[in-house]
Parts: sequence; structure tokens; C-alpha cells
Amino acid sequence: MIDRMKRKVGVLGPEGTFSEKAARRLMLDSDICYFTDFDEVIAAVERSDLDIGVVPLENSLEGSVGQTLDALLSRDVQIVGEMNLEVRHCLLGRGSPEDVKVILSHPQALAQCRGYLKRRFSGAEQRTTGSTSHAARLAQEFPEMAAIADAEAGERYGLAIIDRNVQDSDENVTRFAVVGRSTPKPTGFDKTSLAIYLERAEAGALWEVLGEFAVRKINLTKIESRPSKMGLGDYYFFIDLEGHVTDPPVEEALARIRKRAAVTKVLGSYPRTASP
Repeated sequence: MIDRMKRKVGVLGPEGTFSEKAARRLMLDSDICYFTDFDEVIAAVERSDLDIGVVPLENSLEGSVGQTLDALLSRDVQIVGEMNLEVRHCLLGRGSPEDVKVILSHPQALAQCRGYLKRRFSGAEQRTTGSTSHAARLAQEFPEMAAIADAEAGERYGLAIIDRNVQDSDENVTRFAVVGRSTPKPTGFDKTSLAIYLERAEAGALWEVLGEFAVRKINLTKIESRPSKMGLGDYYFFIDLEGHVTDPPVEEALARIRKRAAVTKVLGSYPRTASP
């Protein structure tokens, strides 16, 4: 459970992003600071300029957010909580549907609405922006511009709703990570996130790592690879598991894995959300 005391919280800006929406739902009484990308949010937490940051970790339609994973891997921070937010995109603008020639949004939002855009606006130019709210702010300028963003961003920037629920599935959920600097105490209903790097030449290494969890009946809720940036075919593995890093079975598994893996980094051990 997230401590709801007043804190200085960093999110992607400007005002009106889904990150801000998630942060305000988690911490109603907070000072919100806006940043231009997710890495800047996490870097500010590392420097202690912020108490915590709220950044998207993965989306049910488009998968993990690479910039967030890279920043968690490279910086000295911890995931201290999570929340799932239903994402409902709207097409916002000053004009009518017939006026729309350019559609602006964050790359993730455009991807989540790919089918809709192909069906309804196949001739429109798509332009990426730093955030959905940045797109809404830019769409104020011309009636032929429209933005994909939250309805609240439309209200904030004086845009009309041209169309609602334009995401390609109603099961569009983004999981947000709450990033801090210290590991929360175990609650009995926790999740641990790991990054593991295995030497490319060692056959069977991943099978052995996964076996350490299996023999201890530790349930894995996510496993995926991400390029290490050290060569083609070279990967980090990102794993989520049920349990706290101080639980004896998890401790034992990690001790064994550290002997096998070149890098084993705990990205966070934190209360998990009950929702899917």
C-alpha cells in the first residue's frame, strides 16, 4: 500500500498526462513536478530531487515501456509500488472529423489506437510528441490538428472531443511503477522485479535460472528479454515474481542465481496490486 502522506512526486508532463492521473489517484495530497521523459523522472528520484516518481511500466496492448526499463536498470532506485490504470483515449481537437489532417500523440498512444487510425483517418499524418498532454497542447493551434489524449486533457487545453474510446481494445490497461529509493517492508502480498544478464555463450543458463524459481514453487508473473545494447542477440531478462526479496524461498533462489548470472539486479520488492 502506498503511503499517502504529502510528497514531491515526479511525472511525465505537461499537465494532463495519464502518469499524472495515476499519481493523483495514488497520492491525493502531493506536489506534482513535470518532466519531459521517463528517464528524467527516475533520475530526479535518484538525485533525491523528488520523493517518488510515477512512470508507466507496461501496457496491455503494446507491452513494456523500454525507456522505463532501461532507466530502472541503470539508476540507483527501487520500485516501491504499482498501480493499474484503465486507459481511455479520445480524439481531441478544435475542428470536425473532416478537418483533421494531422494527428498528434505519444508513440505508445498512437500504437494503442493503430487500428482506429487506419480505419477512420488513413490519410491523416501521424506525428509523435513527448506525451499525450503535449499533443493536446499543440492541437490548440490549428483546427486541422487533433490529439489522442485523455478527456481531461481536452478540458484542460480547451479542445472538443471529436471521438471517444478510440483505443483498439477496451481492455487497455497501463501498469504504473512508483519509484523511490528504499525497499518497502514485506506485506505478505508482494511482488519482486528483477533484471538478469546471462553470458551469451553459456547454453542452458536461462533454463537453470528459471529452475531455481520452479523448485521453490515461486510463481513468475512476467518474463521478457530486452537488448543489452552490447551486441545483436545479447539480452537482459526482466522477471516479475510473487513474493518479497526477504522471503526465504526468494532469498535462496536469488543467492543461487547470483552464482550463475553475470548480473542480477533487484529492481524493486513492493506490495502488488490486487487487480489484473
